[in-house]
Parts: sequence; structure tokens; C-alpha cells
Amino acid sequence: MSPSLTTPSPAPTHTLHALATLNPPSNSRTWQSAPHPTQPLVATACADRTVRVYSLTSFTLLHTVSGGHKRSIRSVSWKPGTRGQNVLATGSFDASAGIWRRHESSRQGTIGADEIEQGGGSEGEDEKEEEDEEDYQFSCILDGHESEIKSLSWSPTGQYLATCSRDKSVWIWEEIEDDNFETVAVLSEHEGDVKCVAWHPEEDLLASASYDDTVRLYREDGDDWCQVAYIGGERGHGMTVWWVEFEGPVATIQEKDFRASKEGLSDAQKEWIQEAQKSGPRLATCSDDCTVRIWRRTPKETAETESRNTGVPSIIRSFSVDEDWVADAILPRQHERAVYSVSWSRRTGMIVSAGSDGKVVVYKERWKSQAPNGTEADVDGQKEVESERQKTEWVVVAELFSTHDVFEINHVCWVRRADKGRKSEDEEVIVSTGDDGEVKVWTLEESS
Repeated sequence: MSPSLTTPSPAPTHTLHALATLNPPSNSRTWQSAPHPTQPLVATACADRTVRVYSLTSFTLLHTVSGGHKRSIRSVSWKPGTRGQNVLATGSFDASAGIWRRHESSRQGTIGADEIEQGGGSEGEDEKEEEDEEDYQFSCILDGHESEIKSLSWSPTGQYLATCSRDKSVWIWEEIEDDNFETVAVLSEHEGDVKCVAWHPEEDLLASASYDDTVRLYREDGDDWCQVAYIGGERGHGMTVWWVEFEGPVATIQEKDFRASKEGLSDAQKEWIQEAQKSGPRLATCSDDCTVRIWRRTPKETAETESRNTGVPSIIRSFSVDEDWVADAILPRQHERAVYSVSWSRRTGMIVSAGSDGKVVVYKERWKSQAPNGTEADVDGQKEVESERQKTEWVVVAELFSTHDVFEINHVCWVRRADKGRKSEDEEVIVSTGDDGEVKVWTLEESS
């Protein structure tokens, strides 16, 4: 599939409204905020060598995690699938990753819908009791990187932890048992500072983004991890790629919005849905080139051997694991400066982006309106020609300027809403994290 055109979007249909600022804010730069996979919590990595854990029901600070790192904490990730405890991984400018554990009380398991409906006990005695529970304990440190860790991420099963660094490497760690980690791979394909790592939601497939302007994907081949795809050069971003994030599981996304029903769809649209199911979750990236781009894996049965371009010089690795990721879309260009972060909603399929210009932009995919084929658009001097096969287009539905005053936004993400004002079980809010030390919560509402 060819990229969709970067044409002017119609007037925004939604509005972003400030809901809350997590309190108290940090006195130093905040780098990233990670929502807990099941609980109404968000953890924020701060330059003052701490992680702050906030409640998303009361928007107040519950825990300050400190004492394990010597320099700024750049990244934080919750381990999924844990029972009886919360586990955090932190990546620091001191070149180490830390593991933190906090044992839960009997009522601190997964928060159910009915409990969130009642506010989750956020402003009463329950939250007070939670604050009085044992704090996060530093369990172990993972050493090996030669320079600052920029990003880390747990695999969906929690079996692996990926870290990446300014030393141009990506490491994969496997937890054999509590606090016993083994290095299973050191991947050095990048030629520059590695900015971000992200796992595929359904497979042990890892993506990384770098200062070398490329995205690379890895999976295990036999006993070794190897690069299986390369996105770069003329078909990739022209500058530093800051962030990578996969779409949610296809089965989840396809229940939503324009993919929800096949009734009234054309044969071409039905074919598009079938191809999307074969390809699996797509990949979103953002860059210094001010663009947000979408990539799709070509299904194995339709990929041509000669079209493979993994950028891997090895003569001994198996081509059976090679994958071909192709450009699917270039989102409407709304940012004037570097885009640092992009997040893909796993409930609505919308995308939100933010970066150096302090702007938050929300995009939505829809069936493409009828337009003449063969139209061209100019993106950074490169002509993009729309394909007849491209059946969807992305439009901007909301845009907000100066969300952190004059400060840059380092990270943005979708989070399930958990405060008493939520309107439905599926409602989401957007969390932005900035150089001003503040973490802000925004609602997305249809314009009247």
C-alpha cells in the first residue's frame, strides 16, 4: 500500500479541554509518563532522579520512587501480568536500568469497571490507605550499556525487557526469576543514538528508532535475535526518528469505528480489511522531519523475495524471518518542529502526537473520500503518489497550541479515564509530559 496524501484536513471536529494537572508537579523536567496496564495509575520519569506515581482517579501523587539512580531517569515501563505486586523498570542517564517492586494490599488488584464508576475510592479512605502501604523497593540493577539509556519496554508477556542507549545498542533481557535477569541479545545495527524501543502487541517482535534516521525490527531466529526489517533511506524518515509505537491488536481495533461493520462496504473496502487482518498491527513513527508516518507489514504470502530490504549484511542468517514493512500513510503535517512522541489509541484507533512546538494533535483514520487518482503531494521535497488501492485517509480532528506554555512536550499517550467525571467505560484521556515538570490530562470532546 502506498502512503496516503498529505492534503489539508477539514475543520477539526473535536476539541481538547484541560481536565487536570497531576499534583504536585515535579520541580525538574519530566521525560515520559507510562500508564499502568490495568490500574488507574501513571508513572512519570523525572530529571531529578525520581519516578512519580500518580492516581488517575484523584490526579494526586501517591508515591515518589527514588534512591536507585545517580542521574536523570529517562524512561519508565510497567511490567504486565504481575499478580500481588507492581513492578517498574526504569532507564537512566547513568547507563543503568533499575527494577522496582511494590507488594499490593488485598484490594489493589485490577480495578474493575464498577469500581472506577464509583471513583475507585480515589478521594476517600481507600487512597489514604494505599499511600500508607509499603513503598516501591529497589530490587536490582541491570548494567551493560556504555552510555545513557533513552528508552525501555517490557514485552506483552513480561518475559523480555528491551533497553536502548546512546551507545547505539539495543539490549534484550530475560527475567529467569524475580531479580535474576539474563542478557539474551545485544543488537548493534544502528549507527547512532537509539531513541526508542517498542514491542509488537501480539508477537515477540521489537522495533527501535534512532538518530541515524532509521527504524529497525528484530525477532528471534533459532537461538539468536536478529534484524528482520529495516525502514530507512529514501523510503523512510529524512531525520532522527524519536518514537515508535505499534497499533493495538487487530481484533480490538477492528471492532471500532469505521471497521466495526462490513455492512454497506464496497468490495474494495472489504478487501482492505482482509489485508489489514493478514498484515497485523501497523507501526507509527515520528521524527525531526516534522512528520508522523504509518508502516504496514506485507503478508508473507504476498511478499516478493526480491523486494526484501532488511539492510542486514550477514551471509549466514535465515531469510525465512525477513519481513517487508512498507509505507502505509503520511499523516497531515501539522507540526512546525520535531515530533517527539506519538501514541496509538487501542480503543478508538486514533493517534495523538506532540513535540518541540508544544502542540498536541489528534488524528483519525476514515474511509477515503472520492478524489481523482494519481494526485501528487509534496512531503519534504519528495513526491508521493496516491494509489488506487489506498482506501483510507487520516484527518486532523483536534489541535491545541501551547499546551505546556512555552515548553516542549517530551511525551504524550492515551490513558483510560478513571475519575468520577468519566462518561463511559471506554472513555480515554490524553496525558502530556513536558519540560516544565508538569503532567497534564486532556479530554477529547466532539465540537458542538
